Amino acid sequence: MVNISESAQAYLIDLLSKQEHSDVGIRIFVTDPGTPMAETCIAYCRPGEEQENDEPIQYEGFTAWIDERSKTFLEEAEVDYATDRMGGQLTIKAPNAKVPKVSDDSPIEDRINYILHSQVNPSLAAHGGMVSLMEVVDEEIAVLQFGGGCQGCGMVDMTLKEGVEKTLLEQLPQLKAIRDVTDHTQDENAYFK
Repeated sequence: MVNISESAQAYLIDLLSKQEHSDVGIRIFVTDPGTPMAETCIAYCRPGEEQENDEPIQYEGFTAWIDERSKTFLEEAEVDYATDRMGGQLTIKAPNAKVPKVSDDSPIEDRINYILHSQVNPSLAAHGGMVSLMEVVDEEIAVLQFGGGCQGCGMVDMTLKEGVEKTLLEQLPQLKAIRDVTDHTQDENAYFK
């Protein structure tokens, strides 16, 4: 799944040894997996911060918790540490993080993100806008936030109802509603005022 080089392990052990708690590990995950916006992340993971379905991988000196949802996107991922004139740099290469791996079995969040990034956002980008999934409530309500030219836009209600909501509800019938949590009073970049 994730290969952590010896130099990266040594660097992480040193970094983790400087933390307040002695048993702090790391958590590896991908945000917006399978989309062009995917980011592979490593974060501190204090005891109790790991998620219920995370897979622990024990290294000498620390535990790496791998996010369940991110596993397929972390295949062939590599974490390395290389020294240079400025000290060094920890790098993460995850060649599958942005590859769409969405099926009917995928979590609802992944399917929503895939539709937003592959079908909705390319249209909104023409007006300098975009929409992001914030969360899914009760597994049937997608909570979205608009940005760029869509934030504060006078046409955002039509965009939401006739574009985003229609697209998501047609393709994901298990969704019952879409909720917009954007602060539309901020309209300095709005496409239509």
